[in-house]
Amino acid sequence: MDRKQQILDLARAKGLIRAADVKAAGISRNYLYQMHKEGLLQKKAVGLYSLPGVPVTEHSALTEVAKRLPHAVVCLVSALNYHGITTQIPHEIWLSVPRGSWRPDVAYPPLNLTYVSGEAYSFGIQEHVINGVAVKIYTPAKTVADCFKFRNKVGLDVAIEALREVWRSRKATMDELFEAAGIDRVSKIMRPYLEATV
Repeated sequence: MDRKQQILDLARAKGLIRAADVKAAGISRNYLYQMHKEGLLQKKAVGLYSLPGVPVTEHSALTEVAKRLPHAVVCLVSALNYHGITTQIPHEIWLSVPRGSWRPDVAYPPLNLTYVSGEAYSFGIQEHVINGVAVKIYTPAKTVADCFKFRNKVGLDVAIEALREVWRSRKATMDELFEAAGIDRVSKIMRPYLEATV
């Protein structure tokens, strides 16, 4: 099979491809530049390509970040927005990364990083496929608990609104909310709001 066709098939299957994806398939990364010049691939960011005409959706930036930072998890306001449990519109991508991670050199989209460790990082991660790309996003319950944990960063009003909306829309059970609150060590802070919501 022709190398260019292999790359096009890869882009079709993955949504977004990097030089590393092409190299893993045993193809020279030089083809990416050449195919971009010929209009066969669209450059989304440095080292990131897609098929031309791939629709830009509300969550397209999440796919770019997921490809460039595979250990990052979409959290806080960006996760609330993805799950439809906030009126907030994020102007940056909110990500959770393992404590001790290097600060990524990403000019666009703007990132807002939260460094966490242990279960506070690993608990409640779901993978959602957006435009063919697997994106790690915290569950609605974990996202609400994170908003209470980082209330100084997002605002207590945002956390309370998210709790009310997640309960109203039935996107999390009381058990899931209590479990996430325990993981994030915010049970005492969340309890009065949970009791008032029910």
